[in-house]
Amino acid sequence: MSDQRRKALKTIVQLISHFLWAVGLVVGLSGVYLLLNYRQSSLFFSHTYIILPAVLSLCSAVLLVVSGCIGSWQKVRDAPFIQGLFVYLLVVVFCLISTASALAYFHSTKLDSELAPLTTVFQTYTGDSQDPNSQAVDATQEELQCCGVHGYKDWLKTPWFNRTGGLLVPHSCCNSSFPSCNGAVWEPRQLYSKGCKVKLELAIQFVLSLIIWCFPVVFLVELALFLTVGQLMIKQPLFGYEIFHKK
Repeated sequence: MSDQRRKALKTIVQLISHFLWAVGLVVGLSGVYLLLNYRQSSLFFSHTYIILPAVLSLCSAVLLVVSGCIGSWQKVRDAPFIQGLFVYLLVVVFCLISTASALAYFHSTKLDSELAPLTTVFQTYTGDSQDPNSQAVDATQEELQCCGVHGYKDWLKTPWFNRTGGLLVPHSCCNSSFPSCNGAVWEPRQLYSKGCKVKLELAIQFVLSLIIWCFPVVFLVELALFLTVGQLMIKQPLFGYEIFHKK
């Protein structure tokens, strides 16, 4: 291999390794976003398994950043051991991100059943600020700007609504555009119009889709690195060996 071609391959490895940092950042943020969503709405989910794609994504992100650092390191371009370690890390990342993507796709098709406890949590709402269920409901309605499971009318069928005289829905249902809103059911225009289930599904679906689409991006980047590093390793000149000729 000519020195010019070898130099070009080394430059390609370094440039693509820098791109690994950006990919790792996106993968890591998607995992963090899913964990934050789960932490705030954990009472609404049937299982904790939905956080597995997030955990695997975070592990992938860490290894992607480490791989990017190794790939950008000057010695990786001439040291066979470092090149082997670099390729090994890329294989591990591929296994992790492919598993995370598969799990994310699986959970994206099961979101409706995953959010089955949502209705039960709304039904057990008491309005007590010390009650975990009530805190979760109020926090979700305020953050997602929603009211009820499918709409504000869901509150008309809850025990809490009957105990309050059948006049008000929780104040967290009030649209922030109406400061004077007190949750009165005869003023529905002052309440958030959409239910929380559809908004929560959209938020979770978005981050799961992000994890799913990270896989082909990582695959293409790693494929380019495999081919480039492979060329460097195949054509690696042998150092430290001398050929002795018989006299």
